[in-house]
Amino acid sequence: MIYREFQNLKLSALGMGAMRLPVIDGDDSRIDAEAAEAMVAYAMEHGVNYYDTAWGYHGGQSEIIMGNALKKYPRDRFYLATKFPGYDLSNMDKVETIFEEQLKKCKVEYFDFYLFHNVCEMNIDAYLDEKYGIYDYLMKQKENGRIRHLGFSAHGNYDVLKRFLEAYGKDMEFCQLQINYLDWTFQDAKAKVELLNEYQIPVWVMEPLRGGKLASLSEENTAKLKALRPDEEIPAWAFRFLQTLPEVKVVLSGMSNMEQLQENIRTYEEDKPLTDDEMKTLLAVADNMLEKKVLPCTACHYCVSHCPQGLDIPELLNLYNEHCFTDGGFIAPMALSSYPDEKKPSACIGCRSCEAVCPQQIKISEAMSDFAEKLGM
Repeated sequence: MIYREFQNLKLSALGMGAMRLPVIDGDDSRIDAEAAEAMVAYAMEHGVNYYDTAWGYHGGQSEIIMGNALKKYPRDRFYLATKFPGYDLSNMDKVETIFEEQLKKCKVEYFDFYLFHNVCEMNIDAYLDEKYGIYDYLMKQKENGRIRHLGFSAHGNYDVLKRFLEAYGKDMEFCQLQINYLDWTFQDAKAKVELLNEYQIPVWVMEPLRGGKLASLSEENTAKLKALRPDEEIPAWAFRFLQTLPEVKVVLSGMSNMEQLQENIRTYEEDKPLTDDEMKTLLAVADNMLEKKVLPCTACHYCVSHCPQGLDIPELLNLYNEHCFTDGGFIAPMALSSYPDEKKPSACIGCRSCEAVCPQQIKISEAMSDFAEKLGM
């Protein structure tokens, strides 16, 4: 197992994410406890020492299962991370109640790592609102040793990330981001990493395989990568990409069965970062994947000045592209939940004034209509 240094700790470069544990009969809230505990045992035997769970994973069962699995081991053998569930605004005034319950569910007296969960457009105002006392409470828990390291995860855009850092950046020790070779440009992950570098905040990675989309590629793209590393499995390329980024300390993978766990552990027996030519080829593969499903908006904003509704068309198209490429998902609905109704895709009146000035000749009105229909708005 490869290890990365973080402060005075040595963390396994591969962490076990507990969001996609094996389940019974396809029911996400019914974790197969025996299978999950066997996976934890295998991970522990093979050097994985970082385990990531959260309040809402598997309908609230993930923390319980991980607590039961890890209690069999000495407390200094593993690092446990969980999060305050700010993805649900109804939780904002319950930080103390939830934190105390999490300790009980996980059967620990302290958390090695604790995060503000999913900082995004929907909750940034609430996270920064002093009346909820979230920041103050978590800092207090850090002072008394019940949180060893405090950080945050983020799915929001660059501006949201910047707002959070301007408020709390001086006290954040790490940030968990969705990073993979597809989202390096698609979700602006590169710019977000550069922003974190300004604050000297190291990076934890989630969704390295983008929910499995990077585990297998088209024959064309597979051939391009096999020509460079004939013996490298396709999923391993996503991890090699992340091994190339010096800011990355821990890569979290949500593994659903023993086979996936074993394959990923084999990958992390070696540190094999990409060469410049390999990186160039891999990013070209990402571009090829996006070209086939993404509208070519360049954010020139000509459309905005001609929209009688005043819609932020480039940002809406950006969210539309994300939603289409992911075949749904939560990111676009989550972001749009912060928009007033008059600024959502459904507010488009189909006048096509924007299309008349679009250099890329995008059929914007059709995209807005399709987006509204997909979202049920």
